[in-house]
This record gives sequence, structure tokens and C-alpha cells, in this order.
Amino acid sequence: MAKKVLVVAEVRDGELRNVSFEAIAAGKTIADGGEVVGVLLGDNVSSLAESLIHFGADRVVQVNDAQLKTYTTDAYQQALLQVFDIEDPEAIVLGHTAIGKDVAPRLAMKLNAGLISDAVSVEVEGGEAVFTRPIYSGKAFEKKKVKEGIIFATIRPNNIAALNQDANRTGDVATITAEIKDLRTTIRDVIRKATGGVDLSEANVVVAGGRGVKSQEGFGPLQELADLLGGAVGASRGACDAEYCDYGLQIGQTGKVVTPDLYFAIGISGAIQHLAGMSNSKVIVAINKDPEAPIFEMADYGIVGDLFEIVPILTEELKKSLVTN
Repeated sequence: MAKKVLVVAEVRDGELRNVSFEAIAAGKTIADGGEVVGVLLGDNVSSLAESLIHFGADRVVQVNDAQLKTYTTDAYQQALLQVFDIEDPEAIVLGHTAIGKDVAPRLAMKLNAGLISDAVSVEVEGGEAVFTRPIYSGKAFEKKKVKEGIIFATIRPNNIAALNQDANRTGDVATITAEIKDLRTTIRDVIRKATGGVDLSEANVVVAGGRGVKSQEGFGPLQELADLLGGAVGASRGACDAEYCDYGLQIGQTGKVVTPDLYFAIGISGAIQHLAGMSNSKVIVAINKDPEAPIFEMADYGIVGDLFEIVPILTEELKKSLVTN
């Protein structure tokens, strides 16, 4: 097993994303008693190091640089390669997020390492780390392990449970000064559209709408339901193409991959491209007026009917239930 595992944490808006803690849990499995080192990149991220230790990291190395305040491929790649050179790890773990999907293949190439991407679980078999990942749009799964060289993997958010937080854990925090230069891209400002405040890829409840929602206004009841359950709103590509919502909400083969505890597919037919992005959800509830819609084959619970009648009724009943409880 790996004696030293580096886990690259991900920071958004000054806070650690949950996938950082999940990656630490994966790192602990890979290390199998070895050292797990959290890696923090950003501008003034020192305050976040303690949380990584509380969730299982043995120590943390950080690179504080204004050029790392907002993600750019060049800056992150340069900083991480220098951290890897100093730490000389036997395994590296990142989240399979937009950042992880962009930078991990580049790092793997630079390190002459193979990359196991989008792993949904990791376990030890015969003293080796074995990763499980979906293939064929989630229709099947394969197991992979690294026979030689660096173990390099990205993990899908919301699949590997984070370890319990232990506020009594302590560990060293070291700062590495990285030389970041000749950047081809700089970020002047970031403007985000409001999406309810819940990270879609990490939400425990997702309420997704398709073409059946019929308009931008049609997403209003879905947002109300999502807010009630503390979840996030998503969409099929069809709804995005019809300009009912922003492409940032797209779930599917060419959008985000989500694995919530509860997934509502509302007015979504269930094309294979959409199923690739949500088929691993723990419980799927489909609402569609077409009883032959393919989504019902995937759903744990199905409701045949007009979503504009069903969703408000469902929301009101949930409100009553929440008040009662």
C-alpha cells in the first residue's frame, strides 16, 4: 500500500467543498495505515487546514499565493507539481469535479502516471487499492488497480463517505512557496448565477426538470420543492437547450454527474444521456404524464400525471409533514 497519500483539497468561495473530506477518506483507505497529507491551494487558506486534519488528514501542506485565489489550469498545475516534487507521494487523490477533471489528466501526464478517474469506491484487496468506476454511461462497473508507479485517482463527489469529524485531532501545517510564472490565463472577475445556494454536485436532494416543465416559470415549483428539502435544482439537456434554465444546471453525460440520496426526475423522459448523470442516485422518484417514459424503468417510485398538478400537491403535503414532525 502507499506509505504517503496526497489529497488535494478543493476550495470554493473561501470554504472547503465536501468532496475534500470524502477524498481524505479515500486516501486513508489507500494509505492503509500510512500517512495522508492534505494539500491546500489558494490565497490565505491557512484557516482551512485545521478542518482537513479534523476529518482525517495527518498533516497539511499549503501554498498561499494570490495567483491561486481563483482556479486556472496553469497556476494550479505549476503549484501542484512543485508540491508533488517536494512531498514525493506514492498516491494522489482529487475530487472528480470540474477542477479535478481539468487538472488531473495534465498532472498525470507530467508525472508519467496512469489515471483512474471518476471512482465511486475504493477498497483494499490483497494489500492493493482497488477502485470501482462506472462505464458505458453507468450501465456497468469496472474495477481497476495500479500495478506500478504512482496511484493517481479522482473520486466522484457524494459517493465515498467522509470520516467522522474529530475536533481533537492535531497535525502539522507547513507552507510551501511555489514559483508560479508565465501564466497564459488570468481571472479578473467571476460572476456566478444564483442557483439556490446548494452545490448541485454535492446535494443530498436534487429536483430536476426536463422539457415537460415547458418554461422558465415552470421551474418555480421545482425550486420551491428543492428549497423545502434543502436540495438543489437540476435539469436535463433538453430543458437547457430550450432555454428554460442555465446550462450550469445540466445533469447528464455532457453535464454534471450527481449521486444524491433522493432524485426527483420531473418532466424528464429518461434519455440514456441523462441517465448517465444520475443513475447512481440512491432513490429516484419520477413524475411524468407518459406512462411509457423510459425514466420509469430506472425509478424506484413513479407518479403518472401532470407535473403542474402533482408537484404543488407534493410540496404542500411535505410542508404539513415537516410541520407535524
